[in-house]
Amino acid sequence: MNPPWVDAAWAGWARRVAAGCVPHAVLLAGPAGLGKRALAADIAGGLLCGSPSADGRPCGRCRACGLVAAGTHPDLHRITFEVNEDTGKLRTEIVVDQVRALRDTLAQTSQFGGWRVALIEPAEGMNTASFNALLKTLEEPEARALLLLVSDRPAALPATIRSRCQRIDLRFPPRAEALAWLAAAGVSETVAAESLDLAAGNPGQARALADPGARAQLDAVLRDLVAVGSGRAAPAEVAGAWLKDKDAAPGLLVLAAQAVRLAAWSGHGQGAPAKPVAALAGLTTGADFPKLAAWWDRVNVVREQLRAPLRHDLLVLELLRDFRAIVQPLRNAKG
Repeated sequence: MNPPWVDAAWAGWARRVAAGCVPHAVLLAGPAGLGKRALAADIAGGLLCGSPSADGRPCGRCRACGLVAAGTHPDLHRITFEVNEDTGKLRTEIVVDQVRALRDTLAQTSQFGGWRVALIEPAEGMNTASFNALLKTLEEPEARALLLLVSDRPAALPATIRSRCQRIDLRFPPRAEALAWLAAAGVSETVAAESLDLAAGNPGQARALADPGARAQLDAVLRDLVAVGSGRAAPAEVAGAWLKDKDAAPGLLVLAAQAVRLAAWSGHGQGAPAKPVAALAGLTTGADFPKLAAWWDRVNVVREQLRAPLRHDLLVLELLRDFRAIVQPLRNAKG
């Protein structure tokens, strides 16, 4: 079952379908964790389904739905990061050949005699050449073909792409609605409230943070930040630990940014310190708030840079050194 805020977005889409106003391109936008991909799956499945429900959702029982579920429907095309045949590793970009191949595919007749749907995600993963190739497809759309672009960072898409898509934004629900959804998922009231604060109001991320494994990981990140900020651990040591698992490193940075943000807010009179970040809040109290805010914003930049062939150790090391420098004057004053 989709969260209520996704159902609200679906209702708007269903009205378009019922009115016969299906666009040739849709941009599903919003922060990660809000259900964009589930919504995209329902949109694609509903158009391809042989017996959709009254509100246009896929029935889940017909042959078309079975093919969609198996990933073998001939009129559903997914474009995402592929394995580089030369290196055997997953690419960090959606390359132009993928988009050109998609354009050729959409020019062909539907094998089921209905809609053809192309799902591109993450849309911000396309490079400049890919965007240019996609623009040609958007400027000369095929009949009964829908391009579904899914993006956590729609601002990273060129304006020429965004302007040619009808946009559906998923936004954070009211806090009470998010807490009710977390409770229905079996998250305790205390953990739900703490996790939602850490996730800056994002219920999907809050649910992930409520997992015991994620809580243990958060505790480890908090200990590292407190150790760096108090001078008990060297930034290089912590940076090395965070980068041992390169796949996990971006997530650790997100946890660090969320923890520092929440600690800084509570440490500057914006609510009592949440229990998970109480020690960190004590460390950041009195520290330069604008600098802390700039720091947690910069974490998002570094997280993306970790996908590029750069010196990851230097990127994370600089972040941790900067964090120590921001809280160092306060530590010295207390010392």
